Amino acid sequence: MASVDRALALRSELEASLLKLSIAATVLIAGLGVLFGLVSGSLAIIFDGLFSAVDAAITWLMLVVARLVAKESNQKFQYGYWHLEPLVVALKAGVLMTLVAFGFLGAVQGLMAGGYTPELGPAIVYSVIVVAICGGTWFWLWRHNDRIGSALVTIDMKAWAASGIITAALLLAFLAAYAMRGTHFEHLIPYVDPAVLALLSLLILPVPWKDARSAFQDIFGIVPADVDAHVHAVMDAFVARHGFAGYESYVTRTGRAKFIEISVLASHGMPARTIEHFDSLRQEIGVAIGEAGPDRWLTIVFTADPAQL
Repeated sequence: MASVDRALALRSELEASLLKLSIAATVLIAGLGVLFGLVSGSLAIIFDGLFSAVDAAITWLMLVVARLVAKESNQKFQYGYWHLEPLVVALKAGVLMTLVAFGFLGAVQGLMAGGYTPELGPAIVYSVIVVAICGGTWFWLWRHNDRIGSALVTIDMKAWAASGIITAALLLAFLAAYAMRGTHFEHLIPYVDPAVLALLSLLILPVPWKDARSAFQDIFGIVPADVDAHVHAVMDAFVARHGFAGYESYVTRTGRAKFIEISVLASHGMPARTIEHFDSLRQEIGVAIGEAGPDRWLTIVFTADPAQL
């Protein structure tokens, strides 16, 4: 038990350090976005900076949740703090979707007003710097999260990937606008910034939408189909192998935690067995289900009464 607690503590420490790094990098990008956005007059860059600022605030909240999840359960929260994870993910996704919607509406308004021409030099410099920061941060998170499999860090990695793609598209747009100067397409330059902002708002929207859908499935206790199917496959083979009459299983997921309850029905006239025998059967089921650890709550009951299923 001590080794499990130690492993959980080490994973929590690494998770917290990764989120701290993410917050620092996001705050840096937010400051750069607002500064370069004001200097260049680009609403797309200002939007990118505000997006990063909101992301930093929510990531800090995710760090707080990560520390709570690492704590032991108590009398008030006897299953721990796993339920906070999907709540934070849903909050982050909702805020980001709202910001994206406002960005899209602002871009449409800019297009209808005839556009505007930003200072392309500072805009290009900003885009190059931020693409490098996004790519480096995503790689660092990916490299270390492969060891701990944190849901919070995975969500954060998606945000970094989306930010990198957005800024790379901004860079291409600014380079294209720079190349238009002195050509027959120069009159289109004022439309580049709002057009890119509108397009990127539409492209980034599916990312928080997908996270929100997954989070609300956990919040409402919707059964994860893959986990449920796996438990049924394991138990179908188990009851056939040991001659039990049947079983009932109940599966739910809250954040990274999986809760599995299984009631196994003994056949009529099945002889009594020792407690050690049933412990070995529980061990067999647990190994077959897999993913043992502090994130998996597995309860297995054996009964001869069908009403107890």
